[in-house]
Amino acid sequence: MFDAVRWRKPLLAIGCILVIFCSFMPSSAVAQQSFSLTAHESALPNARQPQATSSSGANQSQQTSSGAITGTVLDTNGEVLQGARLTLSKESGPAIRTIQSGADGQFAFTGLPQGVYKLTVTASGMNTFTSPPISLDAGEFHIVPAITLSVFGGTTHVTVTANKEQLAEQQVQIAVHQRIAGVIPNFYSSYDWNAPPMQAKQKFQLSLRSIIDPVSFLTVAGLAGAEQYKGIFPAYGGGIEGYGKRYGAAFANHVSGTLLGRAVFPSIFHQDPRYFYKGKGSIPSRMLYAISAAVVARGDNGRWQPNYSHVLGNFSAAAISNLYYPASDRGASLVVLNGLADIGANAVSNVIREFVLKRITSNVPNGSNGQP
Repeated sequence: MFDAVRWRKPLLAIGCILVIFCSFMPSSAVAQQSFSLTAHESALPNARQPQATSSSGANQSQQTSSGAITGTVLDTNGEVLQGARLTLSKESGPAIRTIQSGADGQFAFTGLPQGVYKLTVTASGMNTFTSPPISLDAGEFHIVPAITLSVFGGTTHVTVTANKEQLAEQQVQIAVHQRIAGVIPNFYSSYDWNAPPMQAKQKFQLSLRSIIDPVSFLTVAGLAGAEQYKGIFPAYGGGIEGYGKRYGAAFANHVSGTLLGRAVFPSIFHQDPRYFYKGKGSIPSRMLYAISAAVVARGDNGRWQPNYSHVLGNFSAAAISNLYYPASDRGASLVVLNGLADIGANAVSNVIREFVLKRITSNVPNGSNGQP
């Protein structure tokens, strides 16, 4: 028989959290408490990027004043081309830097001052590509549309000299500059369909950055206040002491959900913790893609696979919450309920990312338009 008394609190909690989630608060591990604030992390049309605010002194100031030009080199079959030679020069000027495309055909020119540049791409047995002028503002991350080199005859031979670490660090820098309305983190949305994967180090860096973001502390504070106002977890009591307990529990949910679902499990299963914006196709197809992303993820190898990271992260964080929530609110049934609720919340969050957030997110790199 359905026990209304037993399920009254969890159902009330889920309703409160879904209301809070609709204010762009991402999913966490426990549906009653807090959806992971990292989804403030999921961006703006192709506008010039203003300089991002920083908090780490001269080094960070230098980062925001220097820009980058990144992209992917493909062949006519749409396969990535490794070892292509890329030469960057000032418009009507000599070459200033030459690199080779690395793993997954990716390349990145970083630390660039404001100016107008030209990119030349060559590979053995391939026709040469020369880009139109690329205008780069201070601190701008410019993503060049996929470069396709055609074969003019002969055998193609390229040398792989990938710098995965540099490309992964570049992805973190792009992510931490993306903010909804210039304020709320939107770290875990990628608007570059061909963005290179992050390594384990960068996955932990981004998750920690999300945890300590000032907006995260404020959102947890608001959630704890809403829980106290609604009388959720009455065993915590009222007043400052009760609020402190609710705040501590909500923040613990935020930390465990972010670390497990965005760093630990993605590193173990070699999956990308980001949502990749599609941006093309019919509304139903984009809706289906966004919802399915809650249970399907892109692997670091570029292939789609079951989203072990988020699913296990949700249930693991829900289980861990039994260590600090009141005895009356613990139990296996609530872990299952909250884990499933968080998967649903991830699906809703992805739909918002797909159809809303790009228009109101600042510092989306130019050329980032989703699926080619």
